[in-house]
Amino acid sequence: MSGFPPAQIIPPQVLLGAYAQGVFPMADQGELTWFSPLMRGIIPLDGGFHVPHGLRRVMKKQPFTVKWDSDFRGTMQGCANRDRTWIDTTILESYCLLHRLGYAHSVECHDEEGLQGGLYGVALGRAFFGESMFSRKTDASKIALVALVEELRARGFILLDTQWLTDHLRRLGGQEIPRDEYQRRLKVAVGDQGSSFHPPVLGPE
Repeated sequence: MSGFPPAQIIPPQVLLGAYAQGVFPMADQGELTWFSPLMRGIIPLDGGFHVPHGLRRVMKKQPFTVKWDSDFRGTMQGCANRDRTWIDTTILESYCLLHRLGYAHSVECHDEEGLQGGLYGVALGRAFFGESMFSRKTDASKIALVALVEELRARGFILLDTQWLTDHLRRLGGQEIPRDEYQRRLKVAVGDQGSSFHPPVLGPE
């Protein structure tokens, strides 16, 4: 579905309002398009998430220091650094503004050489909308995802939206649900926030 023309910044209320309705933007060659997939990818937060044994062994070695929101822009730039990306300047600046307002968050894996991988997304109510992830070193994005799931469970979140379901996410326990079922879960997770939104607490205090 086509929506607003590309702009320097998508107004925060427009962006948050879209998420509250199950819609998210992507950019492609200067065009900004809004999506609401017929089948929606999610990671269950009620026990369906699976951490493979090999990844558990890696995590015991603690190859990375996991940080929250210490380099949000760098995490987005890492996600955008690929042959074809939907993260253009408008997307980058719009989500960096959401981050400054407390709605967008990054989970990052660092080592002595710097940022090696992570993910970012938007938190609204008790829903987290995962946007993208990247790795410069093996398993960095997976470890960030494990940290995100653990934090969302601890905070009482009930919906982790992955937009589409990749084979990688499916192996970790991701599922696809129809749009009407997603909308039902979304309404419960976002709740009634009236005409204004309030950023939820997320990340270590």
